[in-house]
This record gives sequence, structure tokens and C-alpha cells, in this order.
Amino acid sequence: MSVDLGLSPDQEAITELFDGFFAKESPTSVARSAEPLGFDRTLWEKIVELGAPGMGSAVEVGGGGASLGDLVVLAESFGRAIAPVPLVDHLAALAVLDDADLVAGEVIAAVALHPADADGRWRMVPAGAVADVVLGVDGDDLVAVRSAAPMAGLRNLGSMPMADRAAGEGERRVLGPAAAFAAVLDRWKLLTAAAQTGIADAALALAVQYVTERHQFGVPIGSFQSVQHGLADLPIAVDGSRLLTHKAAWALSSSAPGATDWRNNDITDGPTLASMAWLFATEAALMATDRSLHYHGGYGFAEEYDIQMYYRRARGWSYVLGDPSHECLELSETLFPGGR
Repeated sequence: MSVDLGLSPDQEAITELFDGFFAKESPTSVARSAEPLGFDRTLWEKIVELGAPGMGSAVEVGGGGASLGDLVVLAESFGRAIAPVPLVDHLAALAVLDDADLVAGEVIAAVALHPADADGRWRMVPAGAVADVVLGVDGDDLVAVRSAAPMAGLRNLGSMPMADRAAGEGERRVLGPAAAFAAVLDRWKLLTAAAQTGIADAALALAVQYVTERHQFGVPIGSFQSVQHGLADLPIAVDGSRLLTHKAAWALSSSAPGATDWRNNDITDGPTLASMAWLFATEAALMATDRSLHYHGGYGFAEEYDIQMYYRRARGWSYVLGDPSHECLELSETLFPGGR
């Protein structure tokens, strides 16, 4: 089966629109000034004006009716800008929520990535500090809880508006069985993979710019062979991450049953590809930011240089779901059940 994973004309237009928007409204100075909370209300309001929060919701409920592939393009632009708004979490939550105020972006949704604990609390919710609605698993149920956003969170490496939230306090609505959360988590992995692809792409651009401008021994350091070798494989990682993420979006959108036949390189199962995309994009972002910061030398650790923000977010965003090695183990069991 042949699948065209190139950008459609509409998706190229989405890229142009949001890359231009974030370049104008959310340069890295905005992300820097939003730390440590990691949220800029004014930027969120501007995103609302563009209709981004409800872009993937059905037209019948006031959304834009965009495909998952369209949302991937949006999330990559968001990641390139490391914009201090919880856009990925909000879009993931709207996989099962269609409240008018959420679709309009008037209130913000967060996704609790882990079930509530014995104390009835969701721990380390990525957008928990600023969200009006938290979606997550509590016992055997998938629930959405509306309560006041604390607007204060846990300090973290990625400067995310992270906070613990109560699963039983506020306006609580049961949406279905806990198993229904799988679709939300798959979308979260997909969009996070796209955002990490954006981080990797931006880190590569920062590295190329720096090694071109920085001179040593009378020549740009980018002319040194060791530097060239260190950067040469990064475009492959970025493009590979982008390709796999778009394939996962296609598979999650398909109504046909997916396959996980690794022997024939036939993997079309949506959840499996979402997991693969998240892992691959995470590794691409970690590698790209590591090498970019390395070639910046000591300047890379200085607060006034942008690369340190990308470096921190690549790692912070990578671990909110847990150690990626655990995801690798689960993926291996899906592809090679019983260790075969």
C-alpha cells in the first residue's frame, strides 16, 4: 500500500501561517520571560484568535475540522518556537472533549498522563498549573474535572506549567471507562512527537547559525571536519522524525485495521506508530540539542543563549510520561510478543 506522507497544500499553508505567527508573537524572548511557570496568557489569547485550540474539533461543535496530519504540522511549529502555552495538552484532551468553551479556547484543558493515586491526586500534570479542566483516569473511569487553576506549579527542567491536581475536587464528569483514555494518550504522544521534531529542527538551525558565525584560527568553526561530522546526521534525524510522525497521524486516522508485521516492515497500527514516533522524536530532540549546545561551547550554558532553553525542554518534555526506556519495553512486547 502506497501512502503519500508529503505535506498537502493546506498543510504547507498551515506551516507558513503558524511559523510566521510564532516568529512574530512568540520569539524566544517570550519563552524566556514566561519562566519559570512556562505560561504566557497574552500569547494564549492570540492563539485563540487564530482558532488553534479547537482546530482539530468537529465543525459541528465550533471547531476547525482539521485532520491529525494538520495538527501535527501545527505542533511542529509550536515546538520550533517552544511557545509557552499548553497547546499540545489542550489539543490532546479535545480528542474526547467537545465543550464549547474548550473548543473556543476560553478555558484550558490538561491531560493527566498517569492515573490518580491512592490519595485521589493526579501527580505532575504537564499543564496542571494553568488548566481549568483536567482529563485523566481515576480508578476505573475516565473523568474530566473542572476546578480553578492554581497558577503556580512545580519547578521543572522544561519550564512547563506542571502541578498536581485533585481528581475528586470540583465539577467532575465521568466520560467513560478508563480504557477510553488510550485514544487521548495516543494523540498526546503523536503531538508531542511533532513538537519534539520542531525542537530538533530549531536546535539544528541554531547550531548551523552559530558554527557559521563563530570564528577560530581565522575561519568559521563550521569548516572543521569534526564539527561537520557532528552535524551531518542531524537532518536525517529531523526528517526521519517528521516522516514517522506523519505516518503515525495517517495510521491513527485510518479506519482500517493496522498491522504490526515487523518481519515484512509492515507496521500500520496507529497506537504502535504513535509510540514509535514519540520515541524517535524524543531521541532526535535529545541528540540535536546536545550537539548544538556542545558546539556553542561554554556559551551554550549561558542564559542569554537560546540553545539552553531548547536543551532543557527537550529533556523535560521527554520525561513527563516517564522514562522512555519503559515505553521501549512496552513497544518491544507489542512487536515481539513473548520475546520472539
